[in-house]
Amino acid sequence: MPAPPPANTRGDFSRQVRAHFGRHAADYDGEARLQQAVAWRLAGLCRALPLPPGPCADLGAGSGLLSRALLARRPALATADPLQLDLCPELLARNPLPQRRRWDLNGGLPAELHGAALLASSFALQWLEQPPLALRHWAHQLAPGGWLALATPTAGSFPQWRQAAQAAAVPCTALSLPHAGDLLAATQEAGLRVSHHRLLRFSQPARAPLHGLRALRRLGAAASRSQPLSPGQWRRLLRHWPAGAAFTWEVLLLIAQQPEHIRCAS
Repeated sequence: MPAPPPANTRGDFSRQVRAHFGRHAADYDGEARLQQAVAWRLAGLCRALPLPPGPCADLGAGSGLLSRALLARRPALATADPLQLDLCPELLARNPLPQRRRWDLNGGLPAELHGAALLASSFALQWLEQPPLALRHWAHQLAPGGWLALATPTAGSFPQWRQAAQAAAVPCTALSLPHAGDLLAATQEAGLRVSHHRLLRFSQPARAPLHGLRALRRLGAAASRSQPLSPGQWRRLLRHWPAGAAFTWEVLLLIAQQPEHIRCAS
């Protein structure tokens, strides 16, 4: 079993992510239309999963969009009282579910989730330092017969942004996202059986590039590991942005199971 990812509670990027979402927590549910739609889709895939005994958790739960969708699709899950883990206390304060805990997923999972029946996560894995390693760690916390349910944006997102940055000869400051193939490989290397995986593409029309970029900021999703562009670089980027281009997201949906004959590693 691989060691959990290195803790990063003091890391600059973790602090930046937490601060961005904290500042915009009051607006998150109203702005997160794509995240809400994906949460309902992922919850639908979980509706009939045969869960073994064990704890359940929403990893990167935020305001609880995914868990609320899961409970609406599968009301019996309320008896499992899914644990809500997130680094941002302002978002957790808006989560209506009772079991909420501030937690940096870069440091692994709480001990009580060892032998989990269901680990679900939507639009959170991409913010971690090493998404494939974190995914393998999550897989190894599952009970025999336990399930991993994941939705995360992947590297095919925002092609218009990358094209404009290349044409303008400026750095692309969009968040570097994990490759779907790397996440699938990590899942399979951890010994899980993939029962469903699909890459979805969503386009969000933007009247102008700044409209789409500001929408990310209102969501709290504007944190980046890149240095910010100068005003001159921003002007060049916007001049080279494809006319009328939408914001395109590529999202991986993944459902995978720990085989029942595999003993949960210690």
